[in-house]
Amino acid sequence: MAELVLDGVTKYFDDDGDRIVAVDDASIDIEDGEFLVLVGPSGCGKSTTLRMIAGLETVSEGEIRLDGTVINDRAPADRNIAMVFQSYALYPHMSVRQNMSFGLEESTSMGDSEIGQRVEDAADTMDIPELLDRKPSELSGGQQQRVALGRAIVRDPEVFLMDEPLSNLDAKLRSSMRTELQRIQEELGVTTVYVTHDQTEAMTMGDRIAILNDGRLQQVATPLEAYHEPANEFVAGFIGDPSMNFFDATVEDGALVTDQFDYPLSEATLADLDGETDVTLGVRPEDIEIVPEATGDHDFAATVDVVEPLGNENNVYLQFDADDTDTTFTAVVDATTPLSAGESVTARIPEETVHVFDADSGDALHNRDAEANGVLLGQ
Repeated sequence: MAELVLDGVTKYFDDDGDRIVAVDDASIDIEDGEFLVLVGPSGCGKSTTLRMIAGLETVSEGEIRLDGTVINDRAPADRNIAMVFQSYALYPHMSVRQNMSFGLEESTSMGDSEIGQRVEDAADTMDIPELLDRKPSELSGGQQQRVALGRAIVRDPEVFLMDEPLSNLDAKLRSSMRTELQRIQEELGVTTVYVTHDQTEAMTMGDRIAILNDGRLQQVATPLEAYHEPANEFVAGFIGDPSMNFFDATVEDGALVTDQFDYPLSEATLADLDGETDVTLGVRPEDIEIVPEATGDHDFAATVDVVEPLGNENNVYLQFDADDTDTTFTAVVDATTPLSAGESVTARIPEETVHVFDADSGDALHNRDAEANGVLLGQ
């Protein structure tokens, strides 16, 4: 087990004299036994970061430390790190047993009996002992993924690196494998860095998540902290499905004035804005309520554009009646709420649920009151 530290890690490539920065000054302290998820859109630098930890990419600037020792110049084979790739990368001519034992045979001085025992133990952990004598072509995608994970486990590494290992699986199997991966990581207690573009995986699997965009680290936090207290507008929009609704606004006479509506603010919320006048109002779809009639300053007339049924809930796409731009915003309502396209409704946006961001920098000025919404971020 080990503590892994990224200290100002930067990776850039030269393209005919032009410098392309893939990862820009990333610093993360990953605790011994922690499950950290690197998440972000395609091309944000998460896989490059993982490859630098593995030693498959050189570090342009900064340090990577494993238990206090700088490993920038160590060969991949000398880092005691095991990596699971998006492609299963199994040798097709070898059996499962041979695939799992090959790395130990080539890189260690272990005897055949010790290697065999490790393979058996890993196969039991992955629940695939009956597959040991089969070839990869005889296995399903989920079984091949278990073999790839088992091959990493037999190494007994200090750190697991996983690069979108579930992306090739169907939705149902991906869901069950998420649970399996969490169970295995908790049992083994191995420090794990997991890369995904899927925010559902990030939110459900990670002890903490590190959100990247355009090569820059945006926030490192627990999943609940990133959801309820995003550091900036990008994190707020990336975490959560459906995405947060955003409205450009200016602060005038104690209210947020948008093209669609005026939104009065309390003194406490205004104080958080610290005099900023050009801001962005953010509200999550699940925080918008559909109410029988307007009873306050935060209730607005709207028309239903589209209803998207999802079983136990509906995504409802709405337009403000006072909006001349046909801007659509989203609310999530219980499936038992009868709504249809063209229907006139009243949308309520409770002040304790809203976020406000600086329009220029995107930094969060005010986040929703998680405690008022019954959320304990420390749990």
